[in-house]
Amino acid sequence: MAKIRKAVSYRRLERPYTRTSKFNELSYVRGRPVSKVVHYNMGDLQSKFEYSLFLKSKANLQIRDSAIESARQTSNRFLEEKLGKNGYRATIRMYPHHVLRENPLASGAGADRMSTGMARSFGKPIGVAARLHKGAVMFQVDVSKANLEVAKRALMRASYKLPCACSIEVQENKAPNAA
Repeated sequence: MAKIRKAVSYRRLERPYTRTSKFNELSYVRGRPVSKVVHYNMGDLQSKFEYSLFLKSKANLQIRDSAIESARQTSNRFLEEKLGKNGYRATIRMYPHHVLRENPLASGAGADRMSTGMARSFGKPIGVAARLHKGAVMFQVDVSKANLEVAKRALMRASYKLPCACSIEVQENKAPNAA
């Protein structure tokens, strides 16, 4: 199996020219790779929690689906070990819409007979990525006051898997007034 290229190859935000449509003749990209992200909501989805923690991007960039899934697994495993399945709610707040393309260029003997160079260089889909701007929320974790530090550590672990500098913001959720 071929290795995926380094994230730095696809990190910059550029104008996307990757229209996908349900009508094949209107679609520029002939097929969209499946996202590797398995779950977007984890933990206890019914309960209300006192605090919300947000993992925010400090730069404009693209994050591939493999990095998002890796960060999700790391943070979710840590939260589940420390708090159990009912002690938190974790949400991924980004979605990999952008189709990444690559124009494969052959090298070596006989490469001139199979390579088109830049003549038909639109490229074939190789993956998908989420496009983020500075300050965009990537992950959200809702917990009670006693578990704030655990949630911060889980988001820090997730940030190690992402190709950008991140910040963590804590917000207190207002309880609905019972009047």
